[in-house]
Amino acid sequence: MLREGLPNVADMNLTVLAASGRTGMALTRQALRRGHTVTAIARDPAKIALPDSPALRKVAGDVTDAAGVAALVDGDSVVLSALGTDRAGILLTGARAVVAAGPRRVIWLGAYGTGPSAEAAGEGVEVLAKVLGDRLADKVEADNTVLAAGGTVFHAGMLDDGPESPRRRTVGLAAAPAFDLGAKVSRETVAAAMLDEAETPGFPGAVALPLAE
Repeated sequence: MLREGLPNVADMNLTVLAASGRTGMALTRQALRRGHTVTAIARDPAKIALPDSPALRKVAGDVTDAAGVAALVDGDSVVLSALGTDRAGILLTGARAVVAAGPRRVIWLGAYGTGPSAEAAGEGVEVLAKVLGDRLADKVEADNTVLAAGGTVFHAGMLDDGPESPRRRTVGLAAAPAFDLGAKVSRETVAAAMLDEAETPGFPGAVALPLAE
């Protein structure tokens, strides 16, 4: 299980996985803007295209290396994962490594219409299952690993590169909308929702849905 208790919301130690990706950079950029200290992990930290800052540490890391993850994850940190992969097995391996490292909390990005949100999403999830193929089980098992440890999993719809929605909100599965392949939510909106959860936990051990409106 992850550690109990809340860090100081005004200046938290955050660890961002896949920080060189578009969602990871949105998380890192917004976290710094909110006044937090960030360890940004990527296979190639030179690809984290953000200005240097005293509050930002860019480091090389691979989630398939459990010992390496344990060395990078501070026990007082909150881990935010923007991991995505086109290979089955990576997400579950990463989730297990992160949980085993013993951070204070884990906030994990998943996909709406998979695992716990498949039933809530209703019709249309079959299309997503076909797209994901053998990666679907990996996603579901990774999510379950985080949830079982008391972490929060954000099930987002299709992502785009638009601005943060001024009408954004976060809901639980009971308020989930019907699945719509055409509906999108921006990475900036998702990042803001995940950081809100890091600062003020509302969905520990549960799935949350970041909505644009």
